[in-house]
Amino acid sequence: MKNVVPLNNSDIEQIRAQGITEELVFQQIESFRKGFPFMELVRPAVPGDGIELIEEDDVSFYRNVFRTESKKGRASIFVPASGAASRMFKALEGVYKRDSKQPDMTLASLLSEDSAVAEFVKNVERFACYEALKQSAAKSGIDIEVLKKEGRYVLMLEHLLTSKGLGYASLPKGLIEFHREKNRVKTPFEEHLIEASLYLKDAGGRIKIHFTVPEAFDSRIREHIETLKRHHEKNGLHFETTFSRQKPSTDTVAVDLENLLFRDGISKLVFRPAGHGALLDNLAELKGDIVFIKNIDNVLPDRNKPETVKVQELLGGYLVDRAKLVHSMLRNLSMNSEENMLNKAIDFIKNQLGTASPEGSAAEKLSWAMGILNRPMRVCGMVRNEGEPGGGPFWVRGADGRVSKQIVEKSQVDTGNEAQRKILGSATHFNPVDLVCGLRDFEGKSFDLKQYVDRETGFISVKSKEGRELKALELPGLWNGAMAWWLTFFVEIPVETFGPVKEFNDLLRSKHQGDEGPVP
Repeated sequence: MKNVVPLNNSDIEQIRAQGITEELVFQQIESFRKGFPFMELVRPAVPGDGIELIEEDDVSFYRNVFRTESKKGRASIFVPASGAASRMFKALEGVYKRDSKQPDMTLASLLSEDSAVAEFVKNVERFACYEALKQSAAKSGIDIEVLKKEGRYVLMLEHLLTSKGLGYASLPKGLIEFHREKNRVKTPFEEHLIEASLYLKDAGGRIKIHFTVPEAFDSRIREHIETLKRHHEKNGLHFETTFSRQKPSTDTVAVDLENLLFRDGISKLVFRPAGHGALLDNLAELKGDIVFIKNIDNVLPDRNKPETVKVQELLGGYLVDRAKLVHSMLRNLSMNSEENMLNKAIDFIKNQLGTASPEGSAAEKLSWAMGILNRPMRVCGMVRNEGEPGGGPFWVRGADGRVSKQIVEKSQVDTGNEAQRKILGSATHFNPVDLVCGLRDFEGKSFDLKQYVDRETGFISVKSKEGRELKALELPGLWNGAMAWWLTFFVEIPVETFGPVKEFNDLLRSKHQGDEGPVP
């Protein structure tokens, strides 16, 4: 690639210290300049056409299939927990920053768009962190109950958000107190440990769970989880927890609005984390077999766990069943090329994956079929769309003309095109990021996951630093473009198991209000 961006010696040293090359920086700048092409939606994936509806009798079958493999120690879970909780508190923090110098302001002074603050204040005792908040305020001689009665929200926000109190606005999501049950408050980290123990333990009682964590909170998170393990490791249970950080080498360079390198106040290049797609390296390095992926904030109290466990075992069993079938076909095709075996593989690819066989000789079709089937596999749970923001399941036509099932974000669709906008609006399901992956081939070898990424997908967003706007580049999303060329299956799961916490007030939803129900 021709370099039209001047780099000085200091830039080159910084780039290499980041663990990347000048050539990669030039490629990223080119991505800013060209942008990313829109996805071409063919139709939404719906029940009967891309989304599987599993009958109750079959649910039991798949759960038993998974339990057999789980006992062998094949299964683990990968939980991205690197992100800060700042987005959760965006609305509350915006009001606090605006009014922080006026601590006696009351709810009566709030604007209609500040409704999130009013909801927080009026329901403050319902949050799991209420006791911690009261204690924090009391150290400063402040009574939270009096503040609530008087509607004085500024000091309440100060003790929730800043280092003068709980400091929630700067914590990772996993350390926020989400639920209160049996006089115990629980963070998402604890909820994930409990949930994993209910379906992932092997015959020896081991539960394998991996968290990606931010460097600044690495030691605090490890200490927190060790404390939780001591509390929950009983009756033969043993949590095998591992951790990783998002690599600096996956960060992407920032540019200004003219697509020129963005420099900070001391003329250094600015690199930014490249979104959850950067975690593909972390996932690959686990060398896992059956690996579940679930967001850190999508956890529910104990009373909801039986249904959640049922869904996880269903997804895991469906993956095992599909993998056995595909691996059997691949072994047969690799040993001989009988026409009936090849035809079965071609029919499976057409009916299950939506891709028709190309014209050509039997040898060419054999090579094509093995190339299509010998890939990582994912089974993604899909819930009925109830208006949550995020991606959804679609049939998509790639640049090569091949149609495949993909999870597509709204920003990847040309909404200026009426036909594409209509397809987007006709989706019936939503992606809750609840999936299970098969990461080994039919010979038991780990796949090179980087070989199955659609490099033409990604995101460009406008951010700011030091009061100046910049453009940031995100890599193909972990469950979007980073898994674009995997074997993909969508299965409908009940919306009752889906409880994301994107804003702090989401914890007021009934799904997140704990009770005294028993742990299953």
